[in-house]
Amino acid sequence: MDFSLPPDLTAYLAELDAFIAAKIAPLQARDDNERFFDHRREFARTDFEAGGTPRAEWEALLKEAQTLADEAGHFRYGWPTSMGGKGGSQLALAVIREHLAAKGLGLHNDLQNEHSIVGNNPFVLLFKEFATPEQYARDSAALLSGQMTIAFGLTEPNHGSDATHLETRAVRETRDGQPGWRIDGEKMWTSGLHHASHCMVFARTSGADGEAKGITCFVVPAPLIKIEEWLWTFNMPTDHPRVSLTDVWVPEESYWGEVDRGLAAAQSFVHQNRIRQAASSLGAAHYCIEESVRYAKARKPFGKPLADNQAIQWPLVELATQVEMLRLLIRKTAWDMDRLDHREIEHQLGDKVSMCNYWANRLVCEAADRAMQIHGGIGYSRHKPFEHIYRHHRRYRITEGSEEIQMRKVAAYLFGYMGPRKDR
Repeated sequence: MDFSLPPDLTAYLAELDAFIAAKIAPLQARDDNERFFDHRREFARTDFEAGGTPRAEWEALLKEAQTLADEAGHFRYGWPTSMGGKGGSQLALAVIREHLAAKGLGLHNDLQNEHSIVGNNPFVLLFKEFATPEQYARDSAALLSGQMTIAFGLTEPNHGSDATHLETRAVRETRDGQPGWRIDGEKMWTSGLHHASHCMVFARTSGADGEAKGITCFVVPAPLIKIEEWLWTFNMPTDHPRVSLTDVWVPEESYWGEVDRGLAAAQSFVHQNRIRQAASSLGAAHYCIEESVRYAKARKPFGKPLADNQAIQWPLVELATQVEMLRLLIRKTAWDMDRLDHREIEHQLGDKVSMCNYWANRLVCEAADRAMQIHGGIGYSRHKPFEHIYRHHRRYRITEGSEEIQMRKVAAYLFGYMGPRKDR
């Protein structure tokens, strides 16, 4: 067994570091862009008078950084080579996400809205795996050029983790002699819809509530969807609206994949996000631990380093131990994902992905909380990044499936209700 990272990946991490130093750090330092990352960050980023949505200047800065990364060949690193990317593996993306998050807050990687110089765009692989040849011919050019940008509409006001019980319905209806679908329903947390051109809207097209089959993934033009309100969150700004679809009509072929089999596309989306969230949380936890160690060695209350106290050492020892163990699980799981057909991940590795996700997201919250405690008053303030890290990563214990749902999936694999042990 060889636990060392491939040489080409370690070289790429060094290349990313050099790119950040040469291009991204100077951009962050320019024109007081530091206001988006220092103690002013929440107010600098948020247009409170426009519903709490991101300020135009903040999103323009993110776009400028993304453009620089794209020109350097980094942003699409994880995209398939057939779609203009570098074919970065799940393992490589997990390692990169950890590496970037471990650097702390910065323009290189600010996950509040999934911004990173190495993009996380699960729609690309999802589209490649599930689009029919006809759908690929119709949408690929717009998707890959950025003309077509996608929001994700699965969660509803009354249904989150119980997605198979969603109430949004789509029925076939002909209008002006053209066959199509009428969609009615509501969605929650439809992130990014304020600048998306389309939204993946999951709707029941057949079957009964609770059945996995019978859900279709429609691709609906964003202007047809009504934003009812912007949902203010623990970590502002918000790009998470509650939306409604009332008598929305789309042409017959306005979906990806197959009619009644859209839930598999949703699972593709969440599995990619879950392993990368886990890696990001791992990196942020490592950052909190290292900053705490550094501060404890430098701070000298009562005339001696804070680090001399075992009350300071032992909680960090516990956290550091968990980081080391979790890193191995995340990398092993990502490595296994690379060796499976993409559609088989849910059936073979769903439990491992869930283990990584719920434990990493819980761990980073504990690490951020401990960092605040060790830093004392200044740690609680916004002059340190720990409160931001906590507020951001706390949402990951709910999104992409709450930690209770993740544990439920692990139990289902463990006891043979699903996964490889089923029907043994």
